[in-house]
Amino acid sequence: MNRKIMITLGLILSLGMTPIAAQTKGIAFEPEETLFQQAVTKAFNERKLIFLDCYTIWCGPCKQMDREVFPLEEVGNFMNPSYISLKLNMEKGEGIELAKKLQVTAFPTYIVFNSNGLEIGRFLGGCKAKEFIEKVKKASIDSQSAEMDARFAAGERDEAFLYDYLATLSSAYKRSQCSLVAEALLEGKEQTFASDKRLADVFMRHISNPFCPAFIHIAKHPEDLFAAAGEKPVKMKLLQVLRNYAKSLINATDSSATFDQQRFDALLALMDDCKVQEREEIRLETLIALAEKQQEWGAYINYCTEYNNVVGATDLMLCNWCKPISLKCREKAPRQAALALLLQRIDDLESGRAQPQTMQGGMRLSGNLKFAMEKIVEVLRKTD
Repeated sequence: MNRKIMITLGLILSLGMTPIAAQTKGIAFEPEETLFQQAVTKAFNERKLIFLDCYTIWCGPCKQMDREVFPLEEVGNFMNPSYISLKLNMEKGEGIELAKKLQVTAFPTYIVFNSNGLEIGRFLGGCKAKEFIEKVKKASIDSQSAEMDARFAAGERDEAFLYDYLATLSSAYKRSQCSLVAEALLEGKEQTFASDKRLADVFMRHISNPFCPAFIHIAKHPEDLFAAAGEKPVKMKLLQVLRNYAKSLINATDSSATFDQQRFDALLALMDDCKVQEREEIRLETLIALAEKQQEWGAYINYCTEYNNVVGATDLMLCNWCKPISLKCREKAPRQAALALLLQRIDDLESGRAQPQTMQGGMRLSGNLKFAMEKIVEVLRKTD
């Protein structure tokens, strides 16, 4: 009898301890719906630091860390006593705005904050458990970036400091702040920096503001930078900055999108002033992206048609444009307009008036785009 009681008690104790043991394994992330400010409040009350996992659903290393590192007991034992841990999808909900505010542009990015919600340090990329723990430790005590932020904000512009600050920001992928520091380095040297290899590299790597004087000068006189950086890279850099800036004017959430029309008009005027040949291309690309985010399908297909008529669309563009309409739009007119675009291109390909697209940029396309267009046509016709 006593032996049975002992066995029963042993089972009860072992079963009762199982949930407690399970809770201690791996990082105890906050519930999915937790907001960043709620994590800050909890960290303040519990006198802990905050660990933020900035991820996206398509990021391979993010999934690998979730699968192979975060669930490990040794990682949980290190993290849970000292950190409030939070995961945020940077392309959904609060994550969209935080990604901009925190200048998160690569994934995964891991950021450590103090209990007041001020950033202490960050690191990027997947790694093994021991390396992850060491990186978290370093990010939790390395206040170099925060100190440099304060010095820059206070007006320090010593050249050696600016180069050191830029290197620190670059390693953390803080691209917006990198651009501000790069502008400070180039200030007053707009017409001469191209002859300085180091400054030319600063421009090519870090400038992202099309309204800064150095960018405007090179946009008007790109040949000044050809010797230092090469003609093709310079031209690509100029277009990249203009495109990225235009794209940044679209503020999209899960359910809506707004647009900074005033800044877009200023950008168009700047491109006119600099005689940017791709001005219409960039304008229409931006309006197409905005209309898709807003699901304004009539405006969307009109911009697509205008782009095709003015700039000329590739087969891949037509597929990418018309697919969302085939899947999401139920309005008759936009679907018919998309159908007309595809049928015209298919007819041009079959008659030889157009040649099938086989390359995108410098990469060879493996799929049959004509076949893809025909499949989209089938969908548009079925539900027309």
